[in-house]
Amino acid sequence: MGWQPASHWEKVMKIWAVAVVAAIVGFATQASAQSGDATRGQRVFNQQCRACHTLEKGGAQTAGPNLHGVFGRKAGTAEGYEASEAMKKSGIVWDDTTMAEYNRDPKGKVPGTKMLFNGVKNAGQLADLVAYLKQATQ
Repeated sequence: MGWQPASHWEKVMKIWAVAVVAAIVGFATQASAQSGDATRGQRVFNQQCRACHTLEKGGAQTAGPNLHGVFGRKAGTAEGYEASEAMKKSGIVWDDTTMAEYNRDPKGKVPGTKMLFNGVKNAGQLADLVAYLKQATQ
């Protein structure tokens, strides 16, 4: 019989299948960012972030800003901390997504940031860190 072009219905089914897979991957990625383990995230914070950041209300501004109340706050506006112009102009409002993106690759997300940290490359550790920060900075 030889090669025959796919019917319209076969094309529609292939497109539908690709869309379903893309949706599943998207939901899984979003869910993993939201389902981090705060206990493990505390270890990540203590090992990689605590040297420069405090979390408690009224905590010190050290090499980096105090992070208390960071979720929902515009980047570069922590009271008592002089953020870089790049951070002030970034337009970022901190939420789960922006926090994960920034902590994965600070210099890539905000070129010109003062943060010297290279980022958390492990997706699980990143999700854990964001879960911890969300809990610990309220």
